[in-house]
Amino acid sequence: MLPYKFSLIPVLLLLGSISLIGIGCGGKKIQYPEDHERYLRIDRAVESLRQAYVKKDLSNLASLMMPAEQLDRLQEEAQGDFQTFSAITLDFTVERIMIEGDDIDVFVHWQGLWKKDADDPGFRQRGHTKLQWVGTQSILLRGVQGDAPFGMKVRQATIDPTRSPMKK
Repeated sequence: MLPYKFSLIPVLLLLGSISLIGIGCGGKKIQYPEDHERYLRIDRAVESLRQAYVKKDLSNLASLMMPAEQLDRLQEEAQGDFQTFSAITLDFTVERIMIEGDDIDVFVHWQGLWKKDADDPGFRQRGHTKLQWVGTQSILLRGVQGDAPFGMKVRQATIDPTRSPMKK
């Protein structure tokens, strides 16, 4: 015999409350749809830049950029990479996006592997860069600051392969 009286009413009330809460939280409505769409366009632009570089598509790479001297140099460095490396693997991780009017700064952590041929173990690098974009409907690259992943041919040439690693 139980020392207290068991009632199903509190249990049923609890289950009913949980069901009503679940129904009320059925979907999440985007509060600022224009801003949300702009963030999606920015994300697509960053991914398009990465893909154009990895696929060695210089015309698509150029189509994402505003005409500027710095970006002309970036395209030349990318073209040098395309000629030097048979395979390029590059991953971007967006750390944050800052928007002020039409100006957009996308802070990216990147890592990649550049291989001259199938037998080459490759040249691994990683770094942080700020991709500077502009636009609301059409997003275009206007500048790059920091440790950019483009131009590995030049970067590899500056590293002396005969140098021994530092001793601890």
